[in-house]
Amino acid sequence: MTAIVVLGSTNMDLVTYVARAPKLGETVTGREFRTIPGGKGANQAVAAARAGGDVAMVGAVGADEFGEQLRHTLVASGVDTDLLRTAEGPSGTAHIVVDDEGGNSIVVIPAANGTVTCLGPGDETLIAAADSLLLQLELPLSAVLAGAEAGRRHGVRTVLTPAPAQPLPPELLAAVDLLVPNEHEAAMLTGVADPRAAADALLRQVPEVVITLGAAGSLYTARGMEPVTVPAPRVTAVDTTGAGDTFVGALTVALGEGRPMPEAMAWASAAASLCVQRPGASTSMPYRTEIEV
Repeated sequence: MTAIVVLGSTNMDLVTYVARAPKLGETVTGREFRTIPGGKGANQAVAAARAGGDVAMVGAVGADEFGEQLRHTLVASGVDTDLLRTAEGPSGTAHIVVDDEGGNSIVVIPAANGTVTCLGPGDETLIAAADSLLLQLELPLSAVLAGAEAGRRHGVRTVLTPAPAQPLPPELLAAVDLLVPNEHEAAMLTGVADPRAAADALLRQVPEVVITLGAAGSLYTARGMEPVTVPAPRVTAVDTTGAGDTFVGALTVALGEGRPMPEAMAWASAAASLCVQRPGASTSMPYRTEIEV
């Protein structure tokens, strides 16, 4: 079983469903509201665990009811939370609007996540024993960098999802093995709109890149090779929240099992296609038996 450590965020998603998202200054009436455990780190941990990985979560929840619910959700999905800290104050929240096309807009309030500024006791030992380390950008960059450098020291495959998109320090990219942005994040990082050209630009900083393209699938390239595009299954999206995290979690499990990258991408796309057909993030993520049907 692939050993995966996720250093990342835990948030309670506060999700409002509307026919269309409001414009600036506009009020619209929604049809439903849900609280759903999420956060990019926790989402990737749940996705990887359900896909068959042996997953441990490093980060922080708040000393509140949301924190208890977030921890319970991870444990229920088989994620080890022994090194998930409890910080004073509230847990992180994500305020999400989902429209009838399945699109979403999100405001994240870090709260407890913002207290994770460095690795804590036992974190590096846990990382050193893993096959893969998953990172995102909803924790302070100092913690992300510390995790990536620990992964590099111990020869652990380090996978970074550069979201929310922001300029990345060269020392972080130097410690990353695989970068997995979506097409918008890739464009923001490079200033290049075309995914293939953006991937080429990113290869100057990291050895491997997978760019997710939504319904169009995903694009992979590595130094010295031609890009490969893997299509995604055609489905009707209900809610795209968590799709990218599902892809990354499943992709990491597949790579840890020794699958070739195109096969791993296809398997991850199958997982993400199941996710978007259901509402919510962690609640919509498929189990291995579903992905392999």
